[in-house]
Amino acid sequence: MDILAKIPHRPPFLFVDNVLSCDESTIVAEKLWRGDEEFYKGHYPANPITPGVLLCESVFQTAAILMVEKMRNAGGTSSAAVPVLARIEGARFRRMVKPGQATRIEVTHKEAQGGFHFMTGKVLVEGKPALTIEFAIALAEG
Repeated sequence: MDILAKIPHRPPFLFVDNVLSCDESTIVAEKLWRGDEEFYKGHYPANPITPGVLLCESVFQTAAILMVEKMRNAGGTSSAAVPVLARIEGARFRRMVKPGQATRIEVTHKEAQGGFHFMTGKVLVEGKPALTIEFAIALAEG
């Protein structure tokens, strides 16, 4: 799947490397946090960890890819519609992600209500949860 064709994010602010699977309500992607990213130089430089906000962003970008696929499959939404974050709830950081670690990103679309799409996401490292989060996305005209 061509991620760059799905969402407007670009390096250095692109936090999804590959989409492993995608269906009507669930998407699974991955991201390798290489360690040469600039932010590691200043985020706990003696013992660098991946910033939690960037783990969240990897979930939101993965969710945006899911929404673009849902819109494409529905065939009726304007191509100018862009998924944007509308709400964040219940973010739980459970373990650190270190430079050089690969993460698996899982997002599930729970329901749509009044123009909002309610979702859950998680980031796994070595098969264990690093982040769980609930959030909502809306579609904005680009």
